[in-house]
Amino acid sequence: MGERITFKRPDGKEAAGYLAKAAKAGAPGLVVIQEWWGLNEQIKGITDRFAAAGFNALAPDLYAGRVVPYHDAPAANAEMTSLNFLDATDQICRGAAQKLTAEGAAKVGVTGFCMGGAMTILAAARVPEFSAGVCFYGLPPAAAAGPKDVKIPIEGHFALHDDWCTPQAVMDFAKGLVDAHKPAEFFSYEAHHGFMNEARPDVHQAKAAAEAWDRTLKFFRKHLG
Repeated sequence: MGERITFKRPDGKEAAGYLAKAAKAGAPGLVVIQEWWGLNEQIKGITDRFAAAGFNALAPDLYAGRVVPYHDAPAANAEMTSLNFLDATDQICRGAAQKLTAEGAAKVGVTGFCMGGAMTILAAARVPEFSAGVCFYGLPPAAAAGPKDVKIPIEGHFALHDDWCTPQAVMDFAKGLVDAHKPAEFFSYEAHHGFMNEARPDVHQAKAAAEAWDRTLKFFRKHLG
């Protein structure tokens, strides 16, 4: 359904990504941020699903073509730790949002998974083009972005069995959003980290994934139109 495209970053450099368009003109935009594995077929599939649901969806390629196989977590960690998160947020993800606006989207949202979930929070704090965000099992370091820094309505989906985004860390972040009077909804599921990824049967949880997907679409339709 989608195609690989290039687009301009705010600094004028070129970035690439996978764009899938909705059937109707004037659809709201959505930036979809990859897991630490890269812009793989599963992320492209999620982007296609968002397009089928009525959004012009663009998944930026943060690793410039590099895709890590699921069995190689050390390589994925190396790619993630070498990524300049602030540059990726301020330049690549913001450039993707500006591309969708130029394509006719009146409002643009942001969502991401794992590493992309953490970047969704960063983008919610740093990118003025975004109107709403949905984070999947990812939180940034407190020094990079905390609850008080979030500037848009945010929804979060997390696993109760997660050694990275632990239930306590999620509870603390959610409480921080409430204390800062930020419009937010967080949900936790009887599942493991990565439960949305149907290409990984070791962690995929169909019931949790279906519930989170339904809530995500409702949230974006409410805030993006």
